[in-house]
Amino acid sequence: MMDWTDRHCRVLHRLLSARARLYTEMVTADAVLHGARERLLGFSEIEHPVALQLGGAEPAKLAQAARIGAERGYDEINLNVGCPSDRVQSGCFGAALMREPALVGECVAAMREAVSVPVTVKCRIGVDDQDAQEALPALIETCARSGVSVFAVHARKAWLSGLSPKENREIPPLDYALVYALKRARPELTIIVNGGIGSVDDAEEHLRHVDGVMLGRAAYQSPAILAETDRRFFGEEPRDVNAAVDAYIAYIGARLDEGVPLNAMTKHMLGLFHGQPGARQFRRHLSENVTRKGAGLSVLHDALAFLNRVRTEAA
Repeated sequence: MMDWTDRHCRVLHRLLSARARLYTEMVTADAVLHGARERLLGFSEIEHPVALQLGGAEPAKLAQAARIGAERGYDEINLNVGCPSDRVQSGCFGAALMREPALVGECVAAMREAVSVPVTVKCRIGVDDQDAQEALPALIETCARSGVSVFAVHARKAWLSGLSPKENREIPPLDYALVYALKRARPELTIIVNGGIGSVDDAEEHLRHVDGVMLGRAAYQSPAILAETDRRFFGEEPRDVNAAVDAYIAYIGARLDEGVPLNAMTKHMLGLFHGQPGARQFRRHLSENVTRKGAGLSVLHDALAFLNRVRTEAA
């Protein structure tokens, strides 16, 4: 979810679900150590529980970055061993680390030594021509020996040669059965399944076999599905989407006063009314107007008016 799940996106998602655990986009350890930390790591208190997702392959640097994240208040530090983007391949981390389970074990051991919050791992089932039935258990076993007990497993291989990052999210076949088998073999571990899960109904089915479900593109492209998760999985009242929008508008207004561009926040709303009458006009109005000079909340209110107009006409 690089370039997607930034702090503004996470606020919107939190307003839609009080209980879902949120994850940052992956931030490299080097960026944490040498970059603009507030821009990279800043988050709103409303986001809790929120996990910082790190990328890297050097235990000492990852330990230091994890410590910085924990000191800033993150509830969990997650090591990404699953991202297939060009940027992580060139740095020999992300999904490329599936080939080096011993190194991953050293990384998470160093991270756990540095922080008191949980250290978790997000991975693929394998890369390239690896035998996934061997590669996945090997990685899990090595990390478990280093004290990791929570794993989010994207149930696809990553093909680091021949497929683009986008193709890696869609073309390699899903193997949920392998993730289910991992849970049966290691019942003491918390296993979360990820990849190709498009609805809350799908998530409920997966939870018959594993401990958790991670939603990526589905939650971003149609964020309103998050409003149902509190009732379905936590026995609480579902969030009202309109109330969440009102709260997000207030958030946007405050950030505009701080100089944050309007489009940096409204881009996360484009799929919010997916499938509803007026949603296309809503998206078009935002897309055409949020980057104009001086664009403010009136642009968002005008976009929302398309939805309200259609609802009034339908009534």
